[in-house]
Amino acid sequence: MQQADAAAVNGVINQEKIAAGVRMIIEAIGDDPDREGLKDTASRVARMYGEFFQGLHEDPRAYLQVVFDEQHDEMVLVKDVPFHSMCEHHLLPFHGRVHAAYIPRGRVVGLSKIARVIEVFARRPQVQERMTAQIADLLIDELDAHGVGIVVEASHTCMTMRGVKKPGSLMVTSAMRGSFKTDQATRSEFMSLVVSR
Repeated sequence: MQQADAAAVNGVINQEKIAAGVRMIIEAIGDDPDREGLKDTASRVARMYGEFFQGLHEDPRAYLQVVFDEQHDEMVLVKDVPFHSMCEHHLLPFHGRVHAAYIPRGRVVGLSKIARVIEVFARRPQVQERMTAQIADLLIDELDAHGVGIVVEASHTCMTMRGVKKPGSLMVTSAMRGSFKTDQATRSEFMSLVVSR
């Protein structure tokens, strides 16, 4: 294994390698990576990718280790959590909102921790369907909840600014676990809360 690749595996994004790749792209499209407007672009993009993909080197479980004993047995919903991610098919952004709900089994977690879990999964090369399932699976496993419901709404620039070019379109995905999957009333309550403004 090359040293650069080993560094990435150990949680360090290789910005030098990214910058070299960006320089090659600039050259390949027929521009000069050393001209005034572009001379620092490769390093800026490398730093940006370091930020965008940091979730590859974080364990989202770490944010769910502190829980509080609370005998609350009704739905807890965090709505409209904004996120930005990067589509792994074109390396173009997609962004939107996540609605995350769970029914506790005697243990609750701080609301900011759910937002942090979403952020970790979003800061990876992603597809929306997988990200939705990953959030749901982690919450049901780590919180030992009766059920979890996740809805993600997002606009994908790979569809709005290239290809079919349909700005304003949204993709909506959902993942239901536990009682949200088996109990129609729970699922209906969740969906009604998600759509209410």
